[in-house]
Amino acid sequence: MERAEAVVRGFQELYGKAPDGVWAAPGRVNLIGEYTDFNEGFVMPLALPHTALAAVARRTDGVLRLHSADIEAPVAELAVDTLAPLSDGGWAAYPAGVVWALRDAGHTAVTGADIHLASTVPTGAGLSSSAALEVVTAFALNDLFALGLTPAELAVLAQRAENDFVGVPCGVMDQMASACCTGGHALHLDCRDLSTRQVPFDLEAQGLRLLVVDSRVKHALGDGAYAERRAGCEEGARQLGVSHLRDIAYARLPDALTRLEDDRIRRYVRHVVSDDHRVERTIALLDAGDIRAIGPVLTEGHASLRDDLRISCPELDLVVATANAAGALGARMTGGGFGGSAVVLVESGDADAVTKSVLDAFEAAGFTAPRIFPAVPSEGARRLSPAV
Repeated sequence: MERAEAVVRGFQELYGKAPDGVWAAPGRVNLIGEYTDFNEGFVMPLALPHTALAAVARRTDGVLRLHSADIEAPVAELAVDTLAPLSDGGWAAYPAGVVWALRDAGHTAVTGADIHLASTVPTGAGLSSSAALEVVTAFALNDLFALGLTPAELAVLAQRAENDFVGVPCGVMDQMASACCTGGHALHLDCRDLSTRQVPFDLEAQGLRLLVVDSRVKHALGDGAYAERRAGCEEGARQLGVSHLRDIAYARLPDALTRLEDDRIRRYVRHVVSDDHRVERTIALLDAGDIRAIGPVLTEGHASLRDDLRISCPELDLVVATANAAGALGARMTGGGFGGSAVVLVESGDADAVTKSVLDAFEAAGFTAPRIFPAVPSEGARRLSPAV
């Protein structure tokens, strides 16, 4: 509770009163299934122990005050009834967008709040730091204003905040993972109907570890590359006569590819349909209790992201190649790409050696040293206390 106590103290110093409560929402790492969410396909994220915390007090005067302990900036003061999409609010656009999305969806009971945030989710690392900010805000406001929304409903509204208020066309995976994951499990999410299944993922019991390697290469999904690939996937679905690429069965993929003339669209379609299939293969292996066997599936997924979707970078390719050469069971980049992080599945006894190999390889290549830590499947968003 040390972090929660610190965020309460920060709130009290800023606003001169105690908060009504403290909430937490985690970042996530995606085990398998990339760029499949907005294609209404399958994903398999797990929540990280790294969280965004929010100390929040409700207001009834239409004022929204926002502050982050992680950013050198004064308190942002906004009026809830004049919040406008795509306004240049910097980091504050993420929590402000949630307030806008809630009110725009008819939840006008949200009449303002004082919010103080602090996060340990690495930014720009492909670990959903923005979704954590959105989801923790949504959960707090849902509780404080007794909105009665489910975690999945809150996740969808948080996604809308990022899509329509911030202007990043992300799928729903990040917010659903932050809102709905449970400890010791990976989340099998069907992005068409938002049905979920908690899949046991007890690495420690099998003598395994999943490492996250933050390449320290910052990505920015608002720069157009993500949107271009999303548009390419949508065009592929249109040309193939389906609403979304989810509707192309893996067995029909070779035939579908012959019907596409544009090589770029063909590559995007091949990645999405095959990655949906990789999610299904991974679940089958986990259900059979064979976590080790998913390693080659992860590495296969990286090759698809690198060669078909073309969203990797030299640093991420070096992580995967070096880790596998050093004895890892498998590895792949994770997240939106163009930097960010990779996941590496290793035997627990090999974790230190694989870590050292990756660090040495980065040093030899002249790259900034990566940050490496274990991904421990953790709890999703939750209220920590009514007050600390």
